[in-house]
Amino acid sequence: MTSPRTRRAARFGGAALAAALLTATQATASLAAPGNPGEPRYSAGAPSLGDPYFPDQGNGGFDVRHYDVTFAYDPATKIMDATTVITAVATQDLDRFDLDFRGPEITSLKVGKHPAAFRRDGQELVITPRPKLKAGETFTVTVAYKGTPPVITDPDESIEGWVPTDDGVFVPGEPQGAPAWLPSNDSPKDKATFTFRATVPEGVTVVGNGRLTSKTTTNAKTTFVWESAEPMATYLATVTLGNFVVAETTTPGGVPVYTAVDPRLVTQSAGAVARIPDILEYFSSVFGPYPFDTAGAIIDRAPDVGYALESQTKPIFSSAPSVGTMAHELAHQWYGDSVSLGRWSDIWLNEGFATYATWLWTEHSGGATAQQTFNSSSNYGRAATSSFWQIVTADPGPEDMFGNVPYNRGAMTLHALRGKIGDTAFFRLVKDWATEHRYGTVSTADFVSAAEKVSGLDLKAFFDVWLHQKGKPTSW
Repeated sequence: MTSPRTRRAARFGGAALAAALLTATQATASLAAPGNPGEPRYSAGAPSLGDPYFPDQGNGGFDVRHYDVTFAYDPATKIMDATTVITAVATQDLDRFDLDFRGPEITSLKVGKHPAAFRRDGQELVITPRPKLKAGETFTVTVAYKGTPPVITDPDESIEGWVPTDDGVFVPGEPQGAPAWLPSNDSPKDKATFTFRATVPEGVTVVGNGRLTSKTTTNAKTTFVWESAEPMATYLATVTLGNFVVAETTTPGGVPVYTAVDPRLVTQSAGAVARIPDILEYFSSVFGPYPFDTAGAIIDRAPDVGYALESQTKPIFSSAPSVGTMAHELAHQWYGDSVSLGRWSDIWLNEGFATYATWLWTEHSGGATAQQTFNSSSNYGRAATSSFWQIVTADPGPEDMFGNVPYNRGAMTLHALRGKIGDTAFFRLVKDWATEHRYGTVSTADFVSAAEKVSGLDLKAFFDVWLHQKGKPTSW
């Protein structure tokens, strides 16, 4: 924050005042759009939405409604030939706007039916539409591109984006991998629906978010069409492809479950895959109805990745998961996918919730109670001198956002809150949170307000101790 500038008092005589008013009026008129007095001139959309961890992410001036992604990909050549059509609504009068894109060479770009000038600046794709766009106008951006999408390295040295495997591609997007293959407004704040049309050599399977609506084979090539009907953040999008054993079932509540497992991992994954319907049914009883119209999982062999990700409707796993890992990623469908963070420093709202849900599942399925897990040496049982207590839960930094603190201390925060406000208020809180913010984005401040509303207590000191202070909490 900068200090406000001191304003000097000015005195005007009548003539001087009139002249000053005339000058001000002329200055205002110079900002007006020609032929539209009082209307602002066109301006550029913001090149960022200002996330402190990833300051290049997201763009202003428009709201994306739908992504239609059509591509062909051959694992043998690693070449993607793609066209993405983005449908968006201008939120201001635009003479320029940005998309996030780190992908292959662009071969053409249009806004509406007209070719548009563009340039690339880092991950920014800067577009100059002609004609210009008016606020409230629905428009399309069609980007054609061809080449090999990159692998993205995060501040913690993990990788994401378009990660080749020995039989296809593993496609995780959190927190900044989607622009490797998808021109987009890459911010959780701008959710949209998606269509993926992927053509691959016959025998290769493509698995995307949502529902498989079409699969056709012609001339030794197969085209898969996946439709994601509910709003989705770009980092949760996937089009993972390779050799998979596919199975389809339903939960007891009737939600279709589509699983795709690398043939080499079928036996190792069987236990976790078999529990998917039961896990979803249990979480539905605790957190409210499952928020999407399909569910499932993608279990691939991607040893260079080394983690799982809660891609919407179908979490992706780079190796055979345990039942606990499966529960964690499925819990994210409520907390992280349907209800998403608005800025990355609030990652505990994703990971703390999913970790605590796993504690609840473990207790439900006959393992340690949530209280026992809270007390364990991985959690509150850590020594007060441990470096674990020196990272701030609600602002861990980009290097530690996927470390133990947002997960474990985030889950401990929820368990401590449960003890403070009681089971009735706590479980009403987490269910209402999932329901009231479905398909939206939230902040830590929103959660504090919701907890205070449900409990009728002033919880600011509680959350300050658990979320904003270093050191092992001793009282709350």
